[in-house]
Amino acid sequence: MDIARPLPDPTATSVAHDRDRVRYAALGAGALLAGIWIAWLGAWLLGWPLDDLGVRPRVPAGLVGVLTAPFAHASFDHLMSNTLPLGLLATLTLYCYPRAARIALPLIWLASGVGVWLFARDSVHVGASGVTHGLMFFLFLMGLLRRDRLAIVTALVVFFLYGGMLLTVLPTEQHVSFEYHLAGGLAGLVAAVLLRRRDPLPPRKHYDWEDEDAAAEPDAELELPRPHEVPVLWQRSETPERGQVIPFRPRVRAGEE
Repeated sequence: MDIARPLPDPTATSVAHDRDRVRYAALGAGALLAGIWIAWLGAWLLGWPLDDLGVRPRVPAGLVGVLTAPFAHASFDHLMSNTLPLGLLATLTLYCYPRAARIALPLIWLASGVGVWLFARDSVHVGASGVTHGLMFFLFLMGLLRRDRLAIVTALVVFFLYGGMLLTVLPTEQHVSFEYHLAGGLAGLVAAVLLRRRDPLPPRKHYDWEDEDAAAEPDAELELPRPHEVPVLWQRSETPERGQVIPFRPRVRAGEE
């Protein structure tokens, strides 16, 4: 089994690299949110109907919504409810898995829309909730598959914050597109399985006790002996050892020579 190299102490180069990753993740998620907000504000100011940007299942013209539906929201409350989860989940995805995110985000975006177009109810489906659910399922499953420290911590965080998304893939409210949630979640699971090895695992943490000689056994005297090493008291050996007699000089009494 290959053992990862010890984790070196933080240096100026590693700290600068980590800051670049944080900046890259924040800018990428910010650009995504800015596009969604600009599209909604533009449509609201100009009076454009956002239904034209949604997914219309099994209608050829509705295929446009596969690309544009995440930019359209039914109301301002709908937009606000998706802004914080999408921003946080997109930031975590871009920071933890920068290589996989380049494929996972477009895959979730397109696959969720195609799934709605193929199997959803006859209605207009809009909103970025499909992408949000896809990113949550992606991050959670990546923690189960990779099992490194960063992946596990990220999976626990997203499950603690947005674990309720597991229930929203079921039909609970009439005017909520659970089909978009379900399609996005399935797309996130598929993306996690396909892209789990695209980003390298972080180096293993190095501890001081690992510097000790691996061959040495300082606690060997504390270990119990094995069963065949324990003598049986009620059995004598076939060739008993003969004792040695030590002669003693007789005691000389007083007055005797």
